[in-house]
Formats: sequence, structure tokens, C-alpha cells
Amino acid sequence: MRAVAREMSRQLQPELAPGLHLVATPIGNLGDITLRALAVLARADVVYCEDTRHSRTLMQHFGLRAPLKSYHEHNASAMRPLILDELAGGGRIALISDAGTPLISDPGYKLVQEAIAAGHSVVALPGPSAALAALTCAGLPTDAFLFAGFLPPRSAARQARLEDLKGIDATLIIYEAPSRVADTLSDLSAVLGARPAAVTRELTKLHEEVVRGSLAELAQRLADASARGEYAIVVAPPEAGEVGDPAIAAALSDALEDMRLKDAARVVAEALGVSRNRVYEIGLRLKGQQGA
Repeated sequence: MRAVAREMSRQLQPELAPGLHLVATPIGNLGDITLRALAVLARADVVYCEDTRHSRTLMQHFGLRAPLKSYHEHNASAMRPLILDELAGGGRIALISDAGTPLISDPGYKLVQEAIAAGHSVVALPGPSAALAALTCAGLPTDAFLFAGFLPPRSAARQARLEDLKGIDATLIIYEAPSRVADTLSDLSAVLGARPAAVTRELTKLHEEVVRGSLAELAQRLADASARGEYAIVVAPPEAGEVGDPAIAAALSDALEDMRLKDAARVVAEALGVSRNRVYEIGLRLKGQQGA
């Protein structure tokens, strides 16, 4: 314990450098916060967060007294110029989300972009992330993965988005609200087939749960369940026999030499047994790359 205390003292000794500090905070278990995160939050001039009521619990738990101010999707446009002014004046500003790593399905991207453009220092303090926690305990391939965030709330749009993701040769990580998790699993099963998957709930919290199985099994299991908490769904990449985007793009390139995109998409979709919408979207990307 003395070594821990010494390291904490060392982290607190120097003045915090001016700039925007992106601080990852626990997704549930408060013990997951890092010493460096505590040291930055202790020395910041101000901590911007999504919900001051929620973040005050974290700050009070560790005896941190920096003032809290709101920065969320509804006030971001108004607050960004004010924060940039504070940075221009040498402000030492911390940005946190309600839980996990800032900017991951949370506001902050435009603030970081504008802070960089204005020449301010932007420093990331890595730490808890629900997406990575879900990936590492799912038991699925981790060598390549895609974080897809939240899918569209309506089934038709959600299935269209899944058609876009279907051919990506990587494990998929998806966030979902408890009210939609059963419907999303049903759509995942319908579009992606019998892929192995894992549904994680309330990671690092008291009622943490990880359920593994095929998408169809998981959809059936959660169909009648009382869904509560924060969910992350992890889905295995396509099987070797599934048609990937590169194969579709190659077939389209050949077809487009003699046909319009609409006709080429129909012919390639029928030949490869894939969705016409998916082929058409890949064709649009190909045309965009050719025109760039």
C-alpha cells in the first residue's frame, strides 16, 4: 500500500498542464478508476461531464472538489466556444462521460476536433470501456473488431444497417438499450444468421452477466426476459464461406464496365446470393473512390 500511496503522491506533485484532458471513468465499479485519472480530476480547473448529478457521486466518493459543468449533446453547440475560450486562457480542463471512455458513443468529438484545430493540447487518459470489456470476456475473436455503437431504433433501418455490416470480416460490438435488446437480437439473427455471439449486461456492476450462444438462441432467451441495465452485444465475424465486401466489390467492378450501377447491383446480388441494397451501397462507395 505504501507503494500505491507514493505513486499517487508522485502523480499529484506537478501542476496539471493546460489543455483538454479526456478522462476515462468507471463503467460501474468505482475501483476501476486509475491513479492518473484521480490525479487529473483533483488538479483540473473544471470538469465537464454529461450529467453533473451523476458525476458528483464519483467526485464525492474520492473527495474531489473541482467544479462540475454540463457538456452534453443538447448544449454542446453553445458550450464549445466557452470551453475553447477557457483553453485559450490556459485552462486545465477535464472531460468525462457518464461512464467509460469519453467520445465512445458520447459527445466530445467536435470539441476535440476544434481544440486540436485551435492548437490546444489534447491528452487521453485511457481506462474503462464497456466495448472493450465486452469484447474481452465474450470468448470471440479479438484480432479485428468493429465498434458499431447504437443501431437505429426502428427495425427496418436497423436491418438495413446490419446489411452494411454483414460482410465486414471482424467481430462486431454493439451497444443497446434494454427496451430494444430483444428486438435487436432478433434482427441480428435474421440478417447475420447463426453466428456465435455474447450478450453482456451491467459489466463490472453487482449484477454483471454474460450470456453466450448463437444469435438465434440469444434472441429466444431474451425475448421474454425482463431486460434491465446497460447492454453490449458482441457478434462473431462471418464464416469463411460467407461473401465479404471485397468479393462483392470485385464482382461489381467487372459488372460496372458494361452496366449501370442499378443493373450491376441486381446481377451481382443474384449471382452471389447477397442483398441488393448491400451491393448497391458498395457500388456507391466504389464510384465515390473513383471520383475522388
